[in-house]
Amino acid sequence: MTTTSVFSPSSVLMRAARGSDGDALARLAKLDSKPAPRGELLVAEVDGAIRAAIQLHDGRVFADPFHPTAGLVALLELRGGAGSAKRWRARRGLAERLGLRPAPRARAA
Repeated sequence: MTTTSVFSPSSVLMRAARGSDGDALARLAKLDSKPAPRGELLVAEVDGAIRAAIQLHDGRVFADPFHPTAGLVALLELRGGAGSAKRWRARRGLAERLGLRPAPRARAA
C-alpha cells in the first residue's frame, strides 16, 4: 500500500524591515551569534516569522540556524543587491589600483 504525503508549502515574504521588527531582528542576530543589525535591512518572513535578513549597506546576513535558510539567504542576496555591492567594491579597488580617475564634468555655460 502506498501513502501520499500532503505537503503544504510555506508562504515566503520579502520586505524592508520596519521599526516594529526590532525585537525579532535582535533575536535573530542572537540566534546567529552576531551583533544586532543596523541600518536598512531586507527581511525574509516564512509564515509570518522573520527567518533571515540582510543589511543593505554591507551585505551582512542574519539567519535562523534552527530552520533551513540557505534558499532565503540566496533570495535576499539577489533581491538586496549584495552581490552588486561586492562587485562595485571590487571594481572600485581595481580602478584605484590602476590610478584611474573619473572624467571631469563639463560646466554649464
